[in-house]
Formats: sequence, structure tokens, C-alpha cells
Amino acid sequence: MNIAIIGVGALGSLLGFYLSGVAGHTVWLLGQWPEQVAALQQAGLVCVREDHQQRRAVRATTQSAQIGACDVVLVVVKGGQTAQAAARARALLHATTLVVTLQNGLGNREVLAQTLHPQPVLQGVTTLGATLIGPGQVRHAGMGTTFFAAPPTADESATLALLVDLFRAAGLPAEVSPDVETLIWNKLVVNVGINALTALLRVPNGALLDLPPARALMGNLVAEAAAVAAARGTPITGDPLARVMAVAEATAANHSSMLQDVLRGAPTEIATMNGAIVREGQRLGIATPYNQAITLLVEALDYAASTARIAASAACTSSPLMP
Repeated sequence: MNIAIIGVGALGSLLGFYLSGVAGHTVWLLGQWPEQVAALQQAGLVCVREDHQQRRAVRATTQSAQIGACDVVLVVVKGGQTAQAAARARALLHATTLVVTLQNGLGNREVLAQTLHPQPVLQGVTTLGATLIGPGQVRHAGMGTTFFAAPPTADESATLALLVDLFRAAGLPAEVSPDVETLIWNKLVVNVGINALTALLRVPNGALLDLPPARALMGNLVAEAAAVAAARGTPITGDPLARVMAVAEATAANHSSMLQDVLRGAPTEIATMNGAIVREGQRLGIATPYNQAITLLVEALDYAASTARIAASAACTSSPLMP
């Protein structure tokens, strides 16, 4: 198969590393981060796993035209980049190309489907953990299963079966699920309880459990998310807060994806996480004051970072004053 992964961040890099290791398939990483793409082109991709690391040659580019038509396009960019990713995906499509989103949060599949109609766009969800160390380096922070929604046609099912086989051959657990929506909401509740708080406090996941005020906020955020899920008829597995706390403990040393974004001054995915809970709550008449407040706080961080980037760009392009 010919596969393109749109997004060269932590998850895209991790998937690119593993899938590129399976013979007989062509895997491309497509991204707009020049330093990352240059590092991948020049020296390959280093994956750090527990007590060892491995370097692997990968195909990487900033130009869709260099890749050509693909059998599968995996979209793993941040939520705010989804529309742009959809536009870049057009050059990668043929009549039966399967587009799959493995992005965090809600609403990304709908954006892709609207832009790429009538191309089939499938929803997926993964519990793989990945952290970017620097250009050309990714840490595999945790193994997890990737679930794909069952497609509606036989041709799409056949392509998806090949993709699942490729994941498994690469050592990544994968399966087709009849209820990906429930899996997405279960992951969303975890993200809602952890990501924004770690980004605001600039602490790893486990630190939230050691700070009583943060733990209290986590409880309120998760309770609101669970109430919204219940109102829309989406079941959440077990005790939602206990599950979120268990994930925070199991990934205690990890930096959440949103914290990674804040630390490097990049836009966050708050709109597709806590912001999605607020929007869905408004639609269903469920109050979500804690998620609304957290969303506004992270949006303020995003605005400040954007303002700083614009100021820095202006300073670099302006001419120095002559005495």
C-alpha cells in the first residue's frame, strides 16, 4: 500500500517510524514544520523506547505533489489544522483512497468529510502515547490499541483490513470497532480531565494527583463531560473520574499533548477537547461552567502565544534604525 501521514508531530512521527519498518509498503510523512521535515530527510527518525533507541530512514516532505495518489491517508494534525490538512490531502486522493482521522477531540472527521466529499472519511481513535523530544526524535511514551470505525462499503472494508494488518505487522495493536464513537468519548473525558490542567500548570500528568486544587478541578471537569455524554446517550466506561486518575497515574511522567503545545508556543487543541464539551453542553442544555472557564484560560494562552509569534516575526522582518 501507499500511505501518507499528514502531520509530523508526536503521533505522526511515531506512526511513521513503526509503519515505515514494514517491508512492501510506501509510507510518507507530510508536514509543514520545516525543521522536523529537514531532520527526517537528512538523518531519519529516532524513536526512544524505555531503555533503548532506534533510528530509521523515513520518507518526509512538505509537498503533497511529491507523494502522489495514496491508498490510505492518515490525518494526525492538531484540530486547528484540520481544514488545512484536508486541502493538502486533495493531491493524495484517487477514487478509492481511504481517509482516516486519528486526531484528538471532536469535530475533525466532520471537517474532513465536508471538505473532501464524496471521499470516504473514517473515524479512528488511538491510545498510543508519544512525545516529541526534538526535530527528528520521538519518545514512545506508551503502547495502546488503535481502533477504526467499520466502513460502509466492501472496497473500503478491504482497504481498512490491509491497514489493520499493517499496524499489527509493525507491532502496533489495531482492530475495527463497531462503536468508535463511544471510544472517542471515553478518550475525550480523559483528555478533558488532564490536558488543559497540565498545560495551564505546566506540570506532567501525575502532578495533578499531588495537587489538591488541581485534583478538585479535574473532578469538576470530568463530571461535566460525563453529564454531557449521558445527555447525548453515549456510555462512559466505569467511574469516569477514577479512570482519569488511573490514566494520570499510569502516565505520571508524561507531558500531555496540550502541555507540549504550550511549551513550544504552538496553538492548542482546546476547541476540540474542553471546548467541545462546552458546545455540546450548550446544544443539550447542560451547564459546563468549569469547562468553559478552562477553555477561556487556555484560549488566552493561545492568544498570547500568537501575539508573541506575530511580534517576533515583525521584529525579524523590520529594518534596523540607522543612527
